[in-house]
Amino acid sequence: MQTPELLLSCAALLPAALMLLAAVGLSWHRGASRPAWRALHRATALGLLAALAALAAPAEPLLPGLYPTLLGAGVAVLVQVLGAVVGVFSDRYLDGEPRQARYAAALAAVLGGVQLLLLADHWLVLIAAWAGVGLALERLLCFYADRPFALLAAHKKRVADRAADALLIAAALLSWHEVGSGSLTALATHVQAQGGLSTPLQLAAALLVGAVVLRTALMPVHGWLIQVMEAPTPVSALLHAGVVNLGGVVLIRFAPLLEPAAPARAALVVLGLATALGAGLVMLTRISIKVRLAWSTVAQMGFMALECGLGLYTLTALHLVGHSVYKAHAFLAASDAVRQTRRRALREPQSPRAAVLLAAPLLSLAVVLAVSGAWPWWWTGVLALAWAPLLWVSALPQLATGLAATALLTGITRLAHALPLGLADAPHDALGLLALAGMTALYAVLATLQLRPQALLAVRRWSYAGFYLDEFYTRWSLRLWPRRWTPAVPAPQPVTR
Repeated sequence: MQTPELLLSCAALLPAALMLLAAVGLSWHRGASRPAWRALHRATALGLLAALAALAAPAEPLLPGLYPTLLGAGVAVLVQVLGAVVGVFSDRYLDGEPRQARYAAALAAVLGGVQLLLLADHWLVLIAAWAGVGLALERLLCFYADRPFALLAAHKKRVADRAADALLIAAALLSWHEVGSGSLTALATHVQAQGGLSTPLQLAAALLVGAVVLRTALMPVHGWLIQVMEAPTPVSALLHAGVVNLGGVVLIRFAPLLEPAAPARAALVVLGLATALGAGLVMLTRISIKVRLAWSTVAQMGFMALECGLGLYTLTALHLVGHSVYKAHAFLAASDAVRQTRRRALREPQSPRAAVLLAAPLLSLAVVLAVSGAWPWWWTGVLALAWAPLLWVSALPQLATGLAATALLTGITRLAHALPLGLADAPHDALGLLALAGMTALYAVLATLQLRPQALLAVRRWSYAGFYLDEFYTRWSLRLWPRRWTPAVPAPQPVTR
């Protein structure tokens, strides 16, 4: 490799190094908070420049266990942008709060761990980076140590993380024994050479899926992701827009292992579909804007797992980027969302008629077929059902707007899908039929709720209670890892006259 190419390749490692160095330096900071924030802002800015330079780098190994990819470089830029925005927002949001330097150190550690995870080409690097992200995030979740629900959410996440670590270690041992190396590139080469998976690698793929389910808060271990609303708003934005999406990145990275692992892919489809449907129904019963956004994240993680199980890795990557951008804006602009929701409530929208609910999927399907191109037939149906609510209108001008929006979204999806991300999709028709059936059931439930809200009263009661899944997980986690704590008492504020 020539010197310019070597420098560009090393730029991929620079964001992780900068953020980890900033985390170490800020953890020892004991002075005023303003210099700490300035140091963090400079580190994130330099990391962003390095991540942009790494986009032009060739895909060459950096160090043992590290390998930059085009998708990883793109996500690294997104992570640094998100980190810079969250850092600036946190600087103003926490003005006057104590322990701001420790907060900045934990934020830098999370960003550094994520950047390192994006470069991981070895089981040990992957496990260590993911565990480090979780440990640093716990400090942010418990920033307000006097809030019991924040401590409970952090404890439930800790249980899920340690279980995920155990599953990843077991998967690494099986893979290492079978391949003879802990390298992920060597694992992909081995699977391609063998033309299939042995029993140990099939088990390793299943363990990997279990770890991702725990880390991405799929049902029934989703409760901690909802309860982190007790943390500062920028922490919620960082978690929902960035950290929780790492499961999709890991699944894409292990695509060569997942493609021949039919049981693991089926588990992803079933759990992802159940999470998307369940969380979507629960979200409709919530009033709080931030809680609805949290349930939306759970549903989106279900869709992301579903897409990976179906072998649509390019769509998963696009979904990951779109969800990160949208959810970061939604959380950081939550106050404006409240005002917009109040304005919409004053309009008293009318429920669509039965004919509109029946015609909407057909009209949406016609638009998708005209714009989408050569996609799997079952995915065309899934997209048509996803866009159909845009056509729940009664006036022709609104219908024209909905059709235009459907065509625009489908066209953007098609163009983005053609980007050279270096990913090879492997659609599975049998599992795709299951996904189409699930989306049809969800549309039928939503349409019934629009026509006769009282017809599904039992479903509403169960969905309002979150199907009682979090209660079971909370009891199980406290029984498995008993924990008693006393929330910290806030320091008394000086009285000013």
